[in-house]
Amino acid sequence: MSDHAHTHAAPAPAVAPGSSTPAWRLVATLALGGAAAGALVAYVYQATLPSIQQFADARIAGAVNEVLAAPARLDTLYLVGDKLSRTPPPGVELREVTKAFVGYDDQGARTGVAVEAGEPGFADDVRLMIGFNPATSALTGYAVLGQKETPGLGDKIEKDSAFGAQFPGKTAPLRGSKAAAADPSTVQTITGATISSRAVIKIINNAVARWQPRLAAFDAEAPK
Repeated sequence: MSDHAHTHAAPAPAVAPGSSTPAWRLVATLALGGAAAGALVAYVYQATLPSIQQFADARIAGAVNEVLAAPARLDTLYLVGDKLSRTPPPGVELREVTKAFVGYDDQGARTGVAVEAGEPGFADDVRLMIGFNPATSALTGYAVLGQKETPGLGDKIEKDSAFGAQFPGKTAPLRGSKAAAADPSTVQTITGATISSRAVIKIINNAVARWQPRLAAFDAEAPK
């Protein structure tokens, strides 16, 4: 007979009926966790919002300065209904009001107007700051405020300086062409990014067509 003793672990105690975690406690834990996460997100959003807004304001200011070639003076007009006013509508956050930025040279002559506009591109909305002379429809340039076009292709609407350099001096409505053209209303599209290129052209054409009557009406009503 072997002297080796076999030791067996004691059987696990049976779970008493009704001892599982109540459903209300699980729900309460989830609710508290969700509330804490929500509060953290809200805190982070509120803490970073001023910086985000300052960055957006600086980007818009830089784009206006770029497309109007650093005007000596800049006035802001606010869209109230479908009319322009020097006074913003009451009770509305200024960042939410649609605006037109009017540039003047050092002699007080208007050099152009900058407006923000956006429409779908190839991958997502493309937002531009567009500068133009409302009296002649001649463009002073555009700057990209936001785009998510295909890297290396569609994003050339922002990164390809040769494409953007075509626009100053062109007259809206514009047309796109795959070949270079001397026509004052034709711009050459980007090879491999035709949709994104044509989106820029469409945004500019629609913005000029939309804003010209507003600016003409404002000029007509302005004191002489």
